[in-house]
Amino acid sequence: MAELDSPPGFAHFVSLRQPPARGRHLWTGEAGSTVSLERAAEQAAAAGGVRALLRLEGAVVLGVALAAYAQFGAGWGVFALWLLAPDLSLLGYVAGARVGAALYNAAHSYAGPVLLLAFGVLAATPWAVAGGLIWLTHIGLDRALGYGLKYAAGFAFTHLGRIGRADPW
Repeated sequence: MAELDSPPGFAHFVSLRQPPARGRHLWTGEAGSTVSLERAAEQAAAAGGVRALLRLEGAVVLGVALAAYAQFGAGWGVFALWLLAPDLSLLGYVAGARVGAALYNAAHSYAGPVLLLAFGVLAATPWAVAGGLIWLTHIGLDRALGYGLKYAAGFAFTHLGRIGRADPW
C-alpha cells in the first residue's frame, strides 16, 4: 500500500516544490552555477572505448580521403598547400574561447567537406572534389591524433578529451 505522503503515479515525478536556489536551472559557468565550464567539458568528453572508436573513425576517414585524393585529386602540391587551411579558424580564439570554439568547430565538422564533395561530384567540378577530399583528410588527421571538436571552456577541452599533459591518453 502506498504511503500517505507520497503522490500517486506520474505526480511523483512532477513535483511542485521549488528547486534549490544555487546550481539548478542555470547555464554552466554562469554566476551562481555550481558547475564550471571546464568541469562540464571534462564530463562531456568521450572516454575509454568510445574515444578509441572515434579516433579510429578519424583514421579511417584519413585513409579513405587520401586514397580518393590519389585517384581524383589535383596534385600533391595543391594538397600540401591547402591541408592546414582549416586551422586558420584557430584565429577565432583571439576574440575569445566561445568565438574560437565556434569557428574551429565550423571548420572541423564533417558537414562542410561532405557538402563540398557532394557539390563537386554532382556539378562535375574537380576543384570542389579535391577541396572536399583535402578538407576531409585534415579532419580525419586531427581526429586520429585526438584533436576533437572544441568546447567553449577553452582550446584544450574537446569532445575526445582534454588535450595536453592533464590527460596523457
